[in-house]
Amino acid sequence: MKKFLWVSVLAVGLGLAWRAWHDTTSSDAGDPKLMFDRLWVDHLPRSERDSVQVFVAVTEQPVGVFENRARWKGAWELFRYERRSDGQMDLLFPHSRDRERAGYRASRCHQDGFDFCLELAGATRGTQRYYSRKGWEIGQAKTPAALLDQVGHLEQLVDEAAGLKSEDAQ
Repeated sequence: MKKFLWVSVLAVGLGLAWRAWHDTTSSDAGDPKLMFDRLWVDHLPRSERDSVQVFVAVTEQPVGVFENRARWKGAWELFRYERRSDGQMDLLFPHSRDRERAGYRASRCHQDGFDFCLELAGATRGTQRYYSRKGWEIGQAKTPAALLDQVGHLEQLVDEAAGLKSEDAQ
């Protein structure tokens, strides 16, 4: 009887430990600290001509940017957003006046040298999967121009992480 009791206690303890660990890792998906105020890319550029999809959404002013860029060429579109409580956000693109709803799921991950993963569903711009690293946080940009300036600075970090050196540094 004692043996059965100890095995039962051990099984319950292991079950609770697994559940606590599992709940900790899965709760990151709903943590806005991971999704917002961070630079996201679909991959590190492999060359100066390799296009990278970039996504940013900041909380100070609810604005963000979708960008498709290489070292020498790029295009971007700013958007305003309203965050919803269900892991979605409503996007407004002021230039085209397009509106759409996108779902997001950000989590910690360890994939290809990245620390964070983002799945973005329902957006017609950008891509569905992005990655980020520690240190790629966005400061409190108060205007769209300040956001673009900060993104430009962080994109230099992306190029450096990919081994691309600016001509100014050569």
